[in-house]
Amino acid sequence: MANPTASCDQIFPAELRVAGQRIWVVDDDPELRKMVGTYLTDQGYDVRCLANGEQLLARLAGQRPDLLVLDLMLPGDDGLTLLRRLRDGGDDLPVVMLTARGDAVDRIIGLEQGADDYLAKPFLPRELTARIEAVLRRRVALPAGTPLAEGERIGIGDQVFDLAARTLECDGELTVLKSGEYALLAAFVQHPHRPLSRERLVELARGPDSLTDSRSMDVQVSRLRKLVEPDPARPRYLQTVWGYGYVFVPDGQPRGR
Repeated sequence: MANPTASCDQIFPAELRVAGQRIWVVDDDPELRKMVGTYLTDQGYDVRCLANGEQLLARLAGQRPDLLVLDLMLPGDDGLTLLRRLRDGGDDLPVVMLTARGDAVDRIIGLEQGADDYLAKPFLPRELTARIEAVLRRRVALPAGTPLAEGERIGIGDQVFDLAARTLECDGELTVLKSGEYALLAAFVQHPHRPLSRERLVELARGPDSLTDSRSMDVQVSRLRKLVEPDPARPRYLQTVWGYGYVFVPDGQPRGR
């Protein structure tokens, strides 16, 4: 029987791995690493398991996975610190965050820092796989540089949203949007003046099979407002439809309640 503390390299030698998408699992629990690594390998993924943030950063210096499964509670730099470091450096690597508790605060903070999804422990491996597949489908559906409408540029106040370049431009300065931000803003601009429920926004931005809680859309919209609104506390373009969801108002005119 395999040693439960063995690394994924020992359990899944390179010659036995499936040539599929690369998933890195970062968790300090050897039993969980083995369980998740075995299951994901059986599903056809190329899996590497790491025990801490130091190992992750060392490997990211020369390699890159298609998706990162990142535990919140890690020795040394915790998962949120590592995620923040990635996002602050402009790295849009897809991340599914694992949390030891189903605490809403943990989930909200993770989303605010740029996690693509989250999952509370304990969890079924099948649920983790479903969330991984949903995140990867969103990335395939909206690959970097692929326009929704060729050459289309949409004005949002003083900014211009370039669908092909995936950027916001204001006074000559460009902001490159992360995949989650791009998908959500693209969903809004394709449905101007149409109130969209949280559930509909999840479907449009994350795919019909997404397992994401629709309430997490509030966090995503809040983060997007910081990019497009002159005053995020008084949104003009991404307006709230109370008790329902949100609406994109290109001209920024107030809606009647």
